[in-house]
Amino acid sequence: MTTDSSVQRAGFAQGLTVIIAGFLPILAIVSMFPAVPAMIAHFGDDPNANWKVPAMVSAPGLTIAIVALFAGVLVDKFGRRKLLLAATLVYGLFGALPFLLESLDAIYASRLALGLAEAVILTTLNTLIADYWAEDGRRNWLTLQGLVGPALSSVMIFFAGSLAAWRWNGIFLLYLVAFPIFLAMLRWMYEPASDATARRMLGMDEDRSASRFPWPTVLSIGALTLFASALYYVFIINGGLVWKELGVADPHAIGQISALPTLFILVGAVIFWWMGKRGLSSRVQIATFLAILGSGLAIMGLATDWRWMIAGMVVQQTGAGMAIPSLIAWAQSKLPFAHRGRGMGVWTACFFFGQFSSPLLINVISRVAGTMQGAFLVAGLIGVAGAIGVALLLGRRERAMPAPMPA
Repeated sequence: MTTDSSVQRAGFAQGLTVIIAGFLPILAIVSMFPAVPAMIAHFGDDPNANWKVPAMVSAPGLTIAIVALFAGVLVDKFGRRKLLLAATLVYGLFGALPFLLESLDAIYASRLALGLAEAVILTTLNTLIADYWAEDGRRNWLTLQGLVGPALSSVMIFFAGSLAAWRWNGIFLLYLVAFPIFLAMLRWMYEPASDATARRMLGMDEDRSASRFPWPTVLSIGALTLFASALYYVFIINGGLVWKELGVADPHAIGQISALPTLFILVGAVIFWWMGKRGLSSRVQIATFLAILGSGLAIMGLATDWRWMIAGMVVQQTGAGMAIPSLIAWAQSKLPFAHRGRGMGVWTACFFFGQFSSPLLINVISRVAGTMQGAFLVAGLIGVAGAIGVALLLGRRERAMPAPMPA
């Protein structure tokens, strides 16, 4: 940003608004799982409700997967602030709309529209972070966001259970939180004076002749991200159904029991930070989180009562806390600056396509296994096997390929 003293500078108000606004895409998926059993029961006349409801929960991920590659162009064309404000209003409207709907197909359509708003919010906020602050400031605010987000998720899960117990679609009222966030944006967010930094981050102005697009690297990033994302969302989307199989069907009880174990996602974030500080490679970090995540799912698959279920959640949430930062750090380290913007667009698309595809895959596995717990056990074993594969395959690639030049 320019050093002109007349140019507005970002401070605490902007940082806090970015942190709270960054929680909106998380809310769209995390808050839903206590309501899944109640929604399946409400739509019991639909023979496909067992897979359509979880698919509805993850539907925003499909839109994000499609739109993420192009959202940066919208940000550059229409400006940051106006686009962010418009997307937040759309988020609030379509997020809460299912409270007024009775058709599962109509709810699914509203969730797809919600995903469009999420894609724009994610891209715009990430761009504004780069516009507002230099490297140290970005790191500070992103770290704080990583700590605050999971805490807010636990609070929302607690209230989500109560709303789902009150009414099958009461959980959608949580999305009304977008409107006070919109007012905070209207008051404190401003359009940056220059978009040069954002254009570089989006890969629009670099010299493309310097190197060819690294297709093998990007495809490997996309494949591993898709695999990890599908595992990451297994519990988030279908955890309520496992609780039901264990005899805990009350959404309010599910929300209360789950709120505390979900805080272990913070432990995972700390483990990621510690491993990076010790200089452990991305290969080790990714293999570790896949092993922990898979072990947690397997424990839930073998659970015989609520105590073992909580133990499985503690382990799984610890792995989940490592997942996103480990994947992002690995992808960024493999992408040269000239192609980093488009490469991370592929990463975002694959991560959210994993969100969309996860419930569909788990539904197929559960039919073969006979129960949702059986599907969790299979998914957990796949995660552990994936950890072994990552340790072997990425280790071989790291020895064979030089790291990209730093930006």
